Amino acid sequence: MTRTPSLVPRAAAAWRVSSLGECTVPSPLGLATEKSAGIPMYTPDDARVLCDVELDTGEAIDRAHSFEKAGPRERIFFDPSKTRAGIVTAGGLCPGINNVIRSLVLHLLHKYRIAGVLGFRYGFAGLDDACGYAPIDLGLEEVCHVHARGGTMLGTSRGKREPAAMLDALVARGINCLFVIGGDGTMRGAHAIGEEAKRRGVPLAVVGVPKTIDNDVPFVDKTFGFETAVSMAKVAIDAAHTEAISALNGIGLVKLMGREAGFIAAHATLASHDVNACLVPEVPYDLEGEHGLLAFLERRMRDRGHAVVVVAEGCGRQLAEAQGGAEHRDASGNLRFAAGELDIGPHLKHAIEAHFAEKKVPITLKYIDPSYMIRGVPANAIDAVFCDELARYAAHAAMAGKTDVMIGRWHRSFTHVPLGLALSEKKRIDPGKELWLAVTETTGQPRFTP
Repeated sequence: MTRTPSLVPRAAAAWRVSSLGECTVPSPLGLATEKSAGIPMYTPDDARVLCDVELDTGEAIDRAHSFEKAGPRERIFFDPSKTRAGIVTAGGLCPGINNVIRSLVLHLLHKYRIAGVLGFRYGFAGLDDACGYAPIDLGLEEVCHVHARGGTMLGTSRGKREPAAMLDALVARGINCLFVIGGDGTMRGAHAIGEEAKRRGVPLAVVGVPKTIDNDVPFVDKTFGFETAVSMAKVAIDAAHTEAISALNGIGLVKLMGREAGFIAAHATLASHDVNACLVPEVPYDLEGEHGLLAFLERRMRDRGHAVVVVAEGCGRQLAEAQGGAEHRDASGNLRFAAGELDIGPHLKHAIEAHFAEKKVPITLKYIDPSYMIRGVPANAIDAVFCDELARYAAHAAMAGKTDVMIGRWHRSFTHVPLGLALSEKKRIDPGKELWLAVTETTGQPRFTP
């Protein structure tokens, strides 16, 4: 994956990871210090992962824009026997959250042997004592079986809280390391806590674990839960295809999650090979006109007698822009695409049915909305492995005193991504790049323009 250079801060400081201070405590992990030992080694602080590996002819390697490589350090910042950690989950649900919680607890208690771990309930509200949600102790018994369940054992919520109040709650409970599991909005909250701790001189390691089934966190090649979500989305598409080919002029319409980015819709379309039109928020489309979606479906019914359409929920933004819709926002300020006026699925269903009724062409349309089903299931095997890896690298980062940082994976290597950098741009489908080209080649769809 490559970036768009113009969108990335050019200052080398933007790529520099913040540290709480000199690491003087020997790591209790007991790893090898030489390659000849044949077991994993500690990772030096100067190990880097290049951001760009694909270069134009004659272009020099840009070593300034590189990530600090994640991994266990030979010396750490915190004395494990005096260290307490906190974990908080915020934002929407996603397969694998409980896996991350469990692996964090096990690694911190078993490997680093820290003093204890607290779980803060219901997102950032649990870090605000005014809300009255007492944290819970997270030991081996509490997390023993949680990885087999979907959702989050800690609960979640949306909305902002005052960084000062959240930091007060952490200081009062003696928390040295805070692990924040969430998407871009949650990472903004983590960044605010890290900034407040720095301003007040509080030695708190704030480490984010990026979580979103939309896979839209920048400088990360994949977020956990995405693989599971795509697999579940494909099940819905397969059902829609079965319905479509079993009826006269059958149309299967599937609405999938994807608020700002259409990665689930795009990848599920590629996995299916039975989708004839895929609509995502990043690529404008029109229903009407000679080159619109409805005319395309009309031709498809005439030539093939069935069709499958996949649409990402964020395509409802076009409805919001046409109707206003400013009042349809959640506590985090995101448009509520499940709101009636902005729900693209029923809107599209009605438009297709009305079009063919006007043309006096009988169709059988089946609308499938798996919606929250794809995010409420347990992680599949691939995501379970990924969650465990993210958790372990997060534990290593925090114990080494890294702060205001997010654990990423880039070019198959795990990295430390400064939160300021991660929040500086958006990750979206680029209609001019390989992924969207693959979608259009697989579906055979044209550009849906007037």
